[in-house]
Amino acid sequence: MNIIKVETSQGSLGKNVGCEKAPSKILELLNLKAEEVNVIKNNLEETNKNIFEFAKKFKNKKTIFLGGDHSITYSIFKAFSEENVGLIMFDAHIDGVNNFNPPSHEDFLKVLVKEKLINPENIILIGTRCFNEIESRFLEENKIKYYSPEHIFLNLENSCDGIMEKARSFSKLYLSIDIDVLDPAFAPGTGYLEPNGLNTQQLFYLLKRIKLLKNFEWIDLVEINPDKDKKDITVKTGVEIIKKLK
Repeated sequence: MNIIKVETSQGSLGKNVGCEKAPSKILELLNLKAEEVNVIKNNLEETNKNIFEFAKKFKNKKTIFLGGDHSITYSIFKAFSEENVGLIMFDAHIDGVNNFNPPSHEDFLKVLVKEKLINPENIILIGTRCFNEIESRFLEENKIKYYSPEHIFLNLENSCDGIMEKARSFSKLYLSIDIDVLDPAFAPGTGYLEPNGLNTQQLFYLLKRIKLLKNFEWIDLVEINPDKDKKDITVKTGVEIIKKLK
């Protein structure tokens, strides 16, 4: 499994500065080294171009991209995109608020759909629990499937069965994990703390099963912020996520 560092918080709109430190911190605890994307300071557009070009080199190779803020998913997925690809995204938010250019961590999913880089019916959101009227309309109009934490709590196994059944129909599968999918008790080190999230056992169960899918190919892990962490709880959770997906 290839591991790539994408050390940027430029797409966080200043709301999660410090998350660019997570890749090195996680890899240090794993005692691993990794290649890294050339990040151009204070230039998100050029950084995104570099992310896209670098990611293309790993086409058809199992790869983990360590961020960084969630806007990196836009450029990475753009390199991944082809007919009938699917996206499973663990996130407290929909990331479909605005329509910025270049995309931010608050709207990259909306831009992926707008640019037809993914069929919206091939998106599965997990742990989503914080969205506004605009995003609700975005979900409904695009027929995007989502599983709230309550849905997961009530029946973890059946929820996972439904996710797996849908995901098997994709030509290739991309997995994006925003650490704020977890309840703040399990991941305090991030930019947006949303209560009533998943616990680590639920997340690990879902990841363990998703990993079994034969079309499972690229992963990103984003929004972990060591500067906002408590006793490295969130960073260590990131380490465990990588261990389970390698």
